[in-house]
Amino acid sequence: MNITIAQLNYHIGNFEYNKDLICSAIEKTRSEGSHLVIFSELCIPGYPPLDLLDRIDFIAKCNTTVSEIAAFCKGITAIVGSPTFNTDPEGKKLYNSALVLSEGKILFRTNKALLPTYDIFDEYRYFEPETNFSIFSIKGIKIALTICEDLWDEQPFDNKFEKSRLYTVSPMDELARYSPDLIINMSASPFSYTKVEAKKKIFTSKAAKHGIPVVTANQTGANTELIFDGASMIINGEGKIYLQLGYFDETVFTFSLEDVFASNSPSPEFRHDPVSLIHKALVTGIRDYFRKTGFKKCIAGLSGGIDSAVVTCLASEALGPENVKVLLMPSRYSSDNSVSDSIELVRNLGVEYETIDIEKPFTAFLETLEPYFRNLEADVTEENIQARIRAILLMAFANKFGSILLNTSNKSEAAVGYGTLYGDMAGGLAVIGDVYKTDVYRLSREINREKEIIPVKIITKPPSAELRPDQLDTDSLPEYGILDSILYQYIELQKPADEIILDGYDRSVVDRVIRLINYNEYKRYQAPPVLRISSKSFGDGRKMPIVAKY
Repeated sequence: MNITIAQLNYHIGNFEYNKDLICSAIEKTRSEGSHLVIFSELCIPGYPPLDLLDRIDFIAKCNTTVSEIAAFCKGITAIVGSPTFNTDPEGKKLYNSALVLSEGKILFRTNKALLPTYDIFDEYRYFEPETNFSIFSIKGIKIALTICEDLWDEQPFDNKFEKSRLYTVSPMDELARYSPDLIINMSASPFSYTKVEAKKKIFTSKAAKHGIPVVTANQTGANTELIFDGASMIINGEGKIYLQLGYFDETVFTFSLEDVFASNSPSPEFRHDPVSLIHKALVTGIRDYFRKTGFKKCIAGLSGGIDSAVVTCLASEALGPENVKVLLMPSRYSSDNSVSDSIELVRNLGVEYETIDIEKPFTAFLETLEPYFRNLEADVTEENIQARIRAILLMAFANKFGSILLNTSNKSEAAVGYGTLYGDMAGGLAVIGDVYKTDVYRLSREINREKEIIPVKIITKPPSAELRPDQLDTDSLPEYGILDSILYQYIELQKPADEIILDGYDRSVVDRVIRLINYNEYKRYQAPPVLRISSKSFGDGRKMPIVAKY
């Protein structure tokens, strides 16, 4: 039997687009002799549809689209993901379903049993969990059909309790009682550079545990802050990867199931450096954010520092240099090198730029406020005025020319509040808001891997906001190598202060960093959407009370 994995990039709520994408894949694979084509979780509406699922008309459109695709399935079987109504008067009104379509009919339906309610996921808000399990057959092959988390049941609850499992039921253990020949897993699993190998292990261990091949179909592309890596897999019954599709690539791939059954020698796996995956993820995130919102052009402030340089390079790669414009906005505190280095970068990229000195508006603000601030020493107030002037100029260009302002703040700055609300925190999309400063430097070297695009002087200069004389980031913060390690342990690993201190960090530094993280929650609450590349980004995946005292 020939099976096709359709690793595609869907657009939430764009039913005609998604239907055409699915039908084109069906037509292609049917002409190539495929018997079964597998799409990803909730491919009909696009993932994640969030509160659109509360709209009856939205669900009705899902059902209509499923019927139209079923009618297109002549001489071939397709598995699609869509919300369906729960007809039982008890429980949530919807299921997250996998539907087997052929010859104009729904031949089989199964519903997701394990509904994640952690990090970015809140599926129990919308869906009723399945409690009954069954399999279906095609061409004599018995198939256990699962949806994403249904194969993730053995993950630990957290890092502190390795023996504690998040779920009390294993859908695959239930399905194994029917002795299936093949496990299919449809997923919409977002990318995290820390989870790449763990994700592989989940699927390979399931195949090895049950002695059954596993085929996964994951979506790719990005929807708002979530970036999906694809990387769909075919795993033989020994738990070895027979084939893995590319990261962040749309692919329609057909294979012979008999070859997988017979295989004892897996093909070479994709092994990418995490930084190269982060690079590709961010380019994908930018490209799809613009394409799916209908915007084409972006603007950014280019300061002469590493963060804005990396963002400008990523935007140029994602959108094309002709769609990127940057403003150089020097102040009385800017070094000459900041301007010259920025000009060298934009010439290397071929992007358009304008230079606007902010001295006049800054002086005007100081003169306006002088009667009220008389005899008071200059402090962060005057620094923030400069950042906000730059934001006003950037937003003026964005409004006038129909662009989106890209935010250039990194995760280290966002964590400790080293940014100005309505100033350098402004923007429609935070490109590197989930990238620690030390990883920003690694990204810069990845960008320069084949030739020097970012001037080396930008990479090697000490980081500075240049908002007061001789200012350096280290005046206010620990060295980034130390800071980022503390941040990672506290945010991603959720370690308490005492545990971090036991790893050799100074108590006063750890306590200060954690105090800054907690104090600045109000700033992050007002930040733009952040492209997510880690297991714990700021935004929907991290919900903290602003007024807490802990």
